[in-house]
Amino acid sequence: MANDILELAQNAAFLDELYAAFLQNPSSVDESWRRLFESGGADLPVYAPRPSAPGDGLSNGNGHGYSNGHGHGHSNGNGNGQSYVGADGVRVERRNQEHEPRFARVYSLVDAFRKSGHLQAQIDPLGKLPREMHLELDPKQYGFTDADLDRVIPAGGLRGVSEASLREILRRLHLIFCGPIGFEALHIPERDRRTWLWDRIEPTLNQPNIDRATQVGMLKDLAKAELFEQFVHTKFVGTKRFSLEGGDTLIPLLNLVIERAAQAGMEEAVLGMAHRGRLNVLTNVMGKSPGDIFTEFEDVDPETMFGGGDVKYHLGYSQDRKLPDGRSIHLSLAFNPSHLEAVDPVVVGRVRAKQRRRGAKAFEKVVGILVHGDAAFAGQGLVAEVLNLQNLRGYRTGGTVHVIVNNQIGFTTSPLDSRSTPYCTDIAKMTGAPIFHVNGEDPDAVAQVVDLAMGFRREFNSDVIIDMYCYRKYGHNEGDEPAFTQPLLYRAIEARPTPRQVYARSLIARGIITEAEAQGIVDEETARLSGLYSGRAKKRPQVDTLHGCWDGYVGGPDSQIEPDTRVDAALLGEITDRLVHLPEGFQAHAKILRLLDQRKKMGHGELPLDWGMGEMLAFGSIAWQGTIVRISGQDSRRGTFSHRHACVVDQTNEAEYVSLEHLHTDQGRCKIYDSPLSEAGVLGFEYGYSLDYPDGLVIWEAQFGDFVNGAQVIIDQFITSSEDKWQRLSGLVLLLPHGYEGQGPEHSSARFERFLKQCAEDNIQVCQPTTPAQYFHLLRRQAIWKWRKPLVVLTPKSLLRLPAARSTLAELTDGKFQRILGDTEVTDVSKVRRLLLCTGKIYYDLVEERRRRKAEQGTDDVAILRLEQLYPLKQADLTSALGAYPQARELIWVQDEPVNMGAAHYIYVRLLQIAGGRSVDVVARAESASPATGSNKAHLLEQARILRQAFGPVEELG
Repeated sequence: MANDILELAQNAAFLDELYAAFLQNPSSVDESWRRLFESGGADLPVYAPRPSAPGDGLSNGNGHGYSNGHGHGHSNGNGNGQSYVGADGVRVERRNQEHEPRFARVYSLVDAFRKSGHLQAQIDPLGKLPREMHLELDPKQYGFTDADLDRVIPAGGLRGVSEASLREILRRLHLIFCGPIGFEALHIPERDRRTWLWDRIEPTLNQPNIDRATQVGMLKDLAKAELFEQFVHTKFVGTKRFSLEGGDTLIPLLNLVIERAAQAGMEEAVLGMAHRGRLNVLTNVMGKSPGDIFTEFEDVDPETMFGGGDVKYHLGYSQDRKLPDGRSIHLSLAFNPSHLEAVDPVVVGRVRAKQRRRGAKAFEKVVGILVHGDAAFAGQGLVAEVLNLQNLRGYRTGGTVHVIVNNQIGFTTSPLDSRSTPYCTDIAKMTGAPIFHVNGEDPDAVAQVVDLAMGFRREFNSDVIIDMYCYRKYGHNEGDEPAFTQPLLYRAIEARPTPRQVYARSLIARGIITEAEAQGIVDEETARLSGLYSGRAKKRPQVDTLHGCWDGYVGGPDSQIEPDTRVDAALLGEITDRLVHLPEGFQAHAKILRLLDQRKKMGHGELPLDWGMGEMLAFGSIAWQGTIVRISGQDSRRGTFSHRHACVVDQTNEAEYVSLEHLHTDQGRCKIYDSPLSEAGVLGFEYGYSLDYPDGLVIWEAQFGDFVNGAQVIIDQFITSSEDKWQRLSGLVLLLPHGYEGQGPEHSSARFERFLKQCAEDNIQVCQPTTPAQYFHLLRRQAIWKWRKPLVVLTPKSLLRLPAARSTLAELTDGKFQRILGDTEVTDVSKVRRLLLCTGKIYYDLVEERRRRKAEQGTDDVAILRLEQLYPLKQADLTSALGAYPQARELIWVQDEPVNMGAAHYIYVRLLQIAGGRSVDVVARAESASPATGSNKAHLLEQARILRQAFGPVEELG
């Protein structure tokens, strides 16, 4: 089609004649031309001016010459294609327009406004953004002159008009694309999505159709937002609140989003935001009583907060909201630390979990809403990680509504220093989401954008971006002086009326309300706040977080009776048969067939269980009993070390089969997803999922244990502290491959000393099981137990296939998870003089070294204890384990890690507390800034030294 058009472009009269015939009778032209004209010319080559890269020096040889990058570009084609650099820095090609049909020229003009009209849109209430005429939008660049202004011409596919004068076409284009809303949609690859948007804004000239009730409601929202901030400012002078002032329109924006969601049948919305404006959102969107917030400002009964809780502008809240039309929608505002965008994946994970609970048409029942700051949206890498989840099968939620409160500053940093792109939203173009820039002082335009965004999300299950331009009235906080660094900006801000005042004047001028009505809204809200302040409580409000799906679960201290995790042998055999079954005709890899044959023998007790089969039986038995299992991580379906193979791939057509999903019809859903190459984003997602699925086993797996380093903010800010800060529990499991195998600094250690440093108040569990049976019972305990705590599991690498690291089927049917494993090889405990305590892989190295020494020297005075659970570590359990060896006078902690890492410092203190006169020492690698050596030979020498010291004379220790 494009080649045909290029040829026909030499016959302008023919093309114009064809278009005129289409306007009179669309069926009179060929179907291909009809599609072209109906699409607005979308298949036409784009003739709009384009920038040229410096030094290109190219010409396409057809008369449309390109610049050589120095402002002297000349065409070597047949036309007069000279180029020059315009005032906006865009290199423009002059063309011989007489060879182009009028339809194509008008289309190019319309296309330019669709593409670049936002560059001239009046979206900045402060007028900081340059909004002079861009050459791409100048009709003269398309061969039009003043003489053409009143000539009736084809409208070039502009919706709502087939032909009109050039003057009318330009008027329409400016109204649609250059008003208080700027549209970016041409980065969306799907034509139907772009067409959907043009169909809705072009025929109406993008003029919002808003009833008086909505406008008055928005004015009331603005009054509530403004007066709340002013009230707090006067009553609690100098106290941080991270004011919303300047961005007040966020309140009516969010209220409209929620109303439109409910009207579309949504039953839940999960919101996430940082601290700015949070108190305002809590009271004026979420419905939290201002009186409760006033009580929090006064910081009453501080004795109840020793070592816990959080500041008021980090707190979450939830409640059912009733709408004027009688509908109801449940709102949840997620708690959030100061690491601005860390809440994003948590919210999206919660949305996914809530949608899964609702089953069919889940996208239509629950929506996520994320409120960002402009500097954070452009600067925080987590934003890109979360945007990338939009269309991935393990993480999609049908589209997140992203709202950016664009204050045009980040703390004291201007946009010129905080991003390399024109807009903070440019990162969002990676998803193909529409971007709506809107003037935050024009609530009518904001309402129009909300309708478009929510309609687009509903139609295409896509993320949508609302970039609300506004300003920040004060500094980063109310004690900050912004004029130190931005004096001109804040001089302009000081002179501005408030958004409420601007909108009230607009409504009064249009005759929608009277001055008395506008003042009445202010007086009524002032009186309400004063009354709530007078009647505020004297006790800090308490929030119950253990209701709904959390009924029956508990947190607190490790005092709960552990569940029975045994599984009958007959049932394990039945599960095994389902796990190793493949559909008829399925062509698995030969090695997989051998693996499945071995697993069948393991599951029926004919072979010892290896790690992979112990894990599969744990997952299978959990799902068999009706509990969901969800695992995600990098390459988790096969397993980084090729041990899992939960998903088998047909070698002829790459069809996939996951036997865990085919156990029986009423089983719990079992899903294992290969994640994107993301740690913080995916771990945050799974943590969020676990918040709304306590009755499931939710697992995040690192490819190597050290990969958890990239997710440290999620661990610190949420996983280890959420119960203490926000009274929120989680049963999330982290699988972190760990073990010193000579694989270098990064792929040796999961840095579990970082977890141990954060262990307090029984907040998490840290375990390093050394047998498949221990791992089996540990996973089942986590799934069944009503005591809900995050579980960090240091999983092995070499032990996956180590013959010594095997279990019997009887250990699954009769055993349980043992926090401390005693020595099963010592025959006479009275001879034991030295106790070696360890965790993980090094146990097998110590056992082998003891056997060697016994064979060579005949000594048998050393016992080895394994700490399978490092935290919570009950002193009574440790004392009892040591008490089994009453003659042992030497307690030695042995570890692979350098002495400043691993569990050495954590354990040493606890051993000293119960030593009872026995000596306590540590054997480890030398103190190091790096987790491990990069030399395999050096690793082996270090490992030999550890073993030598563990069994050698005390004076040679560490």
